[in-house]
Amino acid sequence: MNLVYCSQGHPNPAGNRFCQHCGEPMLGVNPRNLPNGVTLGDRYRIVRELGKGGFGQTYLAQDLNRFHELCVLKEFAPQVQGDYALQKSQELFEREAGVLYKLQHPQIPRFRELFRVAYQGEERLFLVQDYVDGQTYQALLNTRKQQGIGFTEAEVVELFEDILPVLHYIHALWVVHRDISPDNLILRTQDRKPVLIDFGGVKEVAVRAELQYSPAALAGQSTIIPTRLGKAGYAPREQMQRGVVSAQSDLYALAATALALLTGKEPQELIDNRTLSWHWSQIGHISPKFQGILEKMLQPIPSDRYQSAQEVLQALDDTQGHPLIATVAHTPEAPVVPIISPVPTPAEPNTGATFAVVPPATSAVSASVTPKRSHWGCLGKTLLWLLVIASAGAIGWWAGSWWIRSQVEKLSSSPTPTLTLTPTTSPTATPTSSSTPVDNSEAQRQQALQQRRQNLGIELSFYEELVNQAFENLKPEQKGKVLGNTPEEASLRADRDKIANDLLNQIEQVNLTSQVRKDLGTYNSADRKQWTSRVNRLRLSSRSLTDLANGKFAALLPQYTAKTLNLDFDDWLKTPVGQLWYAIAADIVPTLEAKTALETVVFDPGATSKQLNGTLKLGEGKAYIAQLAAGQLMQLKLEAPDQVLISVYSPSGQVQILEDSPERNWSGTLPESGFYELVIISNAPETTNYQLDLTVNDTSPVTTPTPSVSPAF
Repeated sequence: MNLVYCSQGHPNPAGNRFCQHCGEPMLGVNPRNLPNGVTLGDRYRIVRELGKGGFGQTYLAQDLNRFHELCVLKEFAPQVQGDYALQKSQELFEREAGVLYKLQHPQIPRFRELFRVAYQGEERLFLVQDYVDGQTYQALLNTRKQQGIGFTEAEVVELFEDILPVLHYIHALWVVHRDISPDNLILRTQDRKPVLIDFGGVKEVAVRAELQYSPAALAGQSTIIPTRLGKAGYAPREQMQRGVVSAQSDLYALAATALALLTGKEPQELIDNRTLSWHWSQIGHISPKFQGILEKMLQPIPSDRYQSAQEVLQALDDTQGHPLIATVAHTPEAPVVPIISPVPTPAEPNTGATFAVVPPATSAVSASVTPKRSHWGCLGKTLLWLLVIASAGAIGWWAGSWWIRSQVEKLSSSPTPTLTLTPTTSPTATPTSSSTPVDNSEAQRQQALQQRRQNLGIELSFYEELVNQAFENLKPEQKGKVLGNTPEEASLRADRDKIANDLLNQIEQVNLTSQVRKDLGTYNSADRKQWTSRVNRLRLSSRSLTDLANGKFAALLPQYTAKTLNLDFDDWLKTPVGQLWYAIAADIVPTLEAKTALETVVFDPGATSKQLNGTLKLGEGKAYIAQLAAGQLMQLKLEAPDQVLISVYSPSGQVQILEDSPERNWSGTLPESGFYELVIISNAPETTNYQLDLTVNDTSPVTTPTPSVSPAF
């Protein structure tokens, strides 16, 4: 099944007009999109497009200067016209990118650089960040919804404990994320820690640039309505209606994220928009204390919420006995900043990402663990506030907070909203719409498969495409269909899971190196050309590399060869199973360079024959090169089981001598001078020994020029 992805990374069958997960329109191919395999500035090679972000396309790339390490390139491409507008927009972009540069935290993707490059006569600007290998919490939630389950309270509390210190860190640096949601939290494969992604100050620039520097705006005729960045349901009212963000708005969004994970529903499905009361009866069973924490985080007025991430951590510590995580030593409250002047609120606010607020100075950050705070009495709190008010700048902050509260209270002109509490019910599974939850055994089976995939370091998107291709090969009638969770489809799901299990078994048997497994889904013809160049330097042609890779693939994955699937080889390489061939080839090249899978035949002085011995496991091969002259008589004798095959190639490749042959004896006059290639591959199920006797009538040094070997892929 060919899959396409929306801007949030959700997989969809090709031809979908809307994303089946989030409803986003599926757009056509943008002519500005960079093709896979293109290299920018001799530095970054595009692997594939990840999606469309808030300010341009986002790509997965390899950093050629850092051993092909994966990274993310986010292009800044605002919809403005003219050199002046573009220059001013880029200046804003560079200034906001400086915010990301200041963030140095292990659970925030590291900002690497701003990268300018000319491509096809056009200057392009990219933000380069570390690539995070893992799944978003939205993707994890979607998988669980298909199984009829959601996240448990314990899992959400663990998420809070891991991510609140990150929020504490950014808020101490006066940075507000403003787009926290399951889509912008990744569970990192390496250490199972959540990572906070998509800080949107740079995304905000694209909107501001279009507002300020579009042709109509420059002419004073702009009719564009300013866009409130943030996700409906996750961002609080003050952010969506007035563009006001603060540390408290991030805490609100985190609580809304918790509700989405616990219930499998969007937050707007769980709130009464008229009274702003939450339907706790639909949220299922959570402890009263944790519910109380969420209630306070979700208060409609910012000053009624917890005022910092550290306060939420303290509440968790006080109520549930969880230890505090390392926090920031000194925590000024993040400022509350109106971003764009008030405008009428659109009926359906656009979804965007974050705004970063940077003051003239930042606070020092400490990695030490803060001990549990003592409980202050009324007098202690009064003295503390007097000290704060007496400090420089505190009066301004207090006045700003008072103004914001008064404005928000005006917005909430209806009676003061309260949270309606109803008795919780026993835990129930949350099935996906119009489907029946899978049973526990099936859910456990699928969870085990995903765990094996993660242990192998294989990306989810590639894994799904691979399993889909194998499933459709077995069940052609299912091509293009989306497998549901109905009882009638249980046998089909079982068949698909069995195929997935068999594929994982075969991938484990191939014994690929970890980096090669991680790169599955990213290989293309550019890799083949690079590998060809590397083996050419060893006096081998690409034919030998292809033979070695074909041999291992056919031995370990025989049902998925190009011949078995009745596909042209080049077309087959473009399929998901073709990625496994690429991976095998990627691992073979270093073994040739290390001479563990390659040997140069050197005759002893005065000798006319050479005995070559080796031991091969299933799918393994060995290549030999021998410099010989035209007109020499060569004899070959191979002693090995029938499943061991031999190929012999002339230096130019124009004369076919033997190819994947079971012959055990061969003799003939050599047609060319140069390096002949001999490749032996074992298809025997058991480890086997072989002996190859090579004899020529004259082994004196060859003086004729050696023809150059041209790639034969």
